[in-house]
Amino acid sequence: MTNISNEETYYETTVTYTLEREGRFYIIENVPARVCVETGERLFSPEIVEKLQEIIWENKPPQRLIQTPVYEFSSV
Repeated sequence: MTNISNEETYYETTVTYTLEREGRFYIIENVPARVCVETGERLFSPEIVEKLQEIIWENKPPQRLIQTPVYEFSSV
């Protein structure tokens, strides 16, 4: 019988959080998160989620703006 461990290993780091809402993209840098070594899944504490929502809903001017190309994926 094979012993398979379901234990995942997470590490503390900062990540870039992106969100699309009502046709607008939001990028929030240096967000504290726990990241799974195996899957890359990012976990945020309730306090961090609350702060992310606050940042997006406040509509304050961002630190900087960027332009990014947009492509449509089409089947070959």
